[in-house]
Amino acid sequence: MKRVLGLVCAAAMAVGGVRAGAAEGVGKHTFAVAGGEFQLDGKPFKLISGEVHYPRIDRSQWRSTFRMAKAMGLNTITAYVFWNEHETQPGVYDFSGQKDVAEFIREAGEEGLFVILRPGPYVCAEWDLGGMPSWLLKDKTNPLRTPDERYMGPVRRWLKRLGKELAPLQVGNGGNIVLVQVENEYGSFGKDKEYMKASRAALVDAGFTKAVLYQCDGPTEIPNDQLGDMPVGGNFGPSRKKSEDGTSGVAKNMALYRKNRPVGPYIVSEYWDGWFSHWGGPWINLDPQQQARELEYILTHDSSISLYMFRGGTSFGFMGGANNSGPADYEPDVTSYDYDAVMDEAGRPTAKFFLFRDAIERATGVKAAPMPEAPKLEAVGEAKLTESAALWGSLPKAVKSEHPLTMEDLGQSFGYLLYRTTLKQGFTGTLDLGVMHQYARVYVDGVLQGSVDRRELQHSVEIVAKAGARLDVLVENTGRINFGPKMLGERIGLLTDVSAGGKVLTGWEMFSLPMSDVGAVKFKGDGCTGPCFYRGTLEVAKPVDTYLDTRGLKKGELWVNGRNVGRFWSVGPQGSLYVPAAWWKAGRNEVVVFDLDAAPGRSVRGVDHLVNDFGSGVKVK
Repeated sequence: MKRVLGLVCAAAMAVGGVRAGAAEGVGKHTFAVAGGEFQLDGKPFKLISGEVHYPRIDRSQWRSTFRMAKAMGLNTITAYVFWNEHETQPGVYDFSGQKDVAEFIREAGEEGLFVILRPGPYVCAEWDLGGMPSWLLKDKTNPLRTPDERYMGPVRRWLKRLGKELAPLQVGNGGNIVLVQVENEYGSFGKDKEYMKASRAALVDAGFTKAVLYQCDGPTEIPNDQLGDMPVGGNFGPSRKKSEDGTSGVAKNMALYRKNRPVGPYIVSEYWDGWFSHWGGPWINLDPQQQARELEYILTHDSSISLYMFRGGTSFGFMGGANNSGPADYEPDVTSYDYDAVMDEAGRPTAKFFLFRDAIERATGVKAAPMPEAPKLEAVGEAKLTESAALWGSLPKAVKSEHPLTMEDLGQSFGYLLYRTTLKQGFTGTLDLGVMHQYARVYVDGVLQGSVDRRELQHSVEIVAKAGARLDVLVENTGRINFGPKMLGERIGLLTDVSAGGKVLTGWEMFSLPMSDVGAVKFKGDGCTGPCFYRGTLEVAKPVDTYLDTRGLKKGELWVNGRNVGRFWSVGPQGSLYVPAAWWKAGRNEVVVFDLDAAPGRSVRGVDHLVNDFGSGVKVK
């Protein structure tokens, strides 16, 4: 009982709330592991954390999100670092603006929050290739997540550069980073403990020596990769089978975690308080009452916790990943990372927030801080898409090759890749694309013949073509797999030869279409059908948080004032895209869409909510 009271008192000191919007700051502390427990300033300490991803929340909302975390009773924020956000080309780094992860961590500290840092290099997170840059795949033999120098060389270089940004913010240097994770759930990928040692050495060499290093994995996978001399977190989700008190499932997971890790300290380093949704699938919602009971159970059974997620946010642009599940071992994730989290995509507290707040108060005996004002969503009117530009008239210079090259071969990460060749002979029959990642449209002389969708195990279409016809294959990266060994083969485009009636086609031109600068598109007033850009304007009296309803569109991307909001797709379940207030300006705003099935007369309009029950997806309570 004395030990429990000690933990509660320590939590009480650190969970103190923000008053009148003032940042208290965490101050200077010592943080260590002793006697099988975490200790802050030499006293037992329980981390009560929630995950927040800096690229998924506009920078203008970081601080308000932290204040909400304090108001729910959290004393810590957990944060991944996304390598592919910062090193888009080998040796070229960017930590500016939205990518200023050091400022993200400093602001958390100013709001009285410690930080659990998860620097990767692999992070999973339903993020393209699990946060690793796609240029690693240009070498087809690069053995990702192994001690091989072809992988570890770039990893060490990256972590050393990251250390310049973040090592000064460790608790031992007067900052607020108390834990630093070594790799991420490696036991779900492999069993190479030499790799884990190399990963830890890379972090130490990068200067991460003034915080506690730790590992994490699922309770079952812990034996695969634990080194034995670092704390190990356990990752698991809520019980799916209900019991009388609602805690039998979490008790079983905790028991397995402790069995495979007999020595503390204990932290449920990812408690999955929600789940992600796939294009064409249902919207996932879990039982908040069940989760609140499990949260309270964990906190009252000698364990720290990190909620995954506290606020999920949005996988803006092309950054959403894909899971290795479903019939084809491929299910791409929707743009929204709402995650059924404690705070919704737009940063508003959900019913789950208040259930969790009460559970934390009961477990710690500490009254939560007052609630800050929540953001309000508003509809912003309608943008009629009146100007257009056909994709065929917006092509860059081609790269020629006898056989198809992938995006990675061409130094491209995201967007589309157009393959073009001329059919020397007339042909009616099956065009086989072989291995294609991830989604393709096939055209003959500009006429659509059909689509090929990796989700559906498709690889061919029937075509009719005359001799000398132009064959176009437009391939979209709908998100690289971000979990499991299948990541190793996540090159984008045509990975093998294309054949017509069994005969290999050669003599290809390839047009890289990363869609990184829609400002360069030359729009006209006439209509366009098929793969086209469309542009319209939207008048906004004042910048507000809103969603743009995309249910009148088919498949593509949307930009507001040149910033890529994300993907839309009529297969559902997501039918609107979140646009934060900071992306708007008072007055005239430009809205651009690229749609594979564009047509005149369409528009997008503002709505004050997330549409998550559209198309073939069915909302799950």
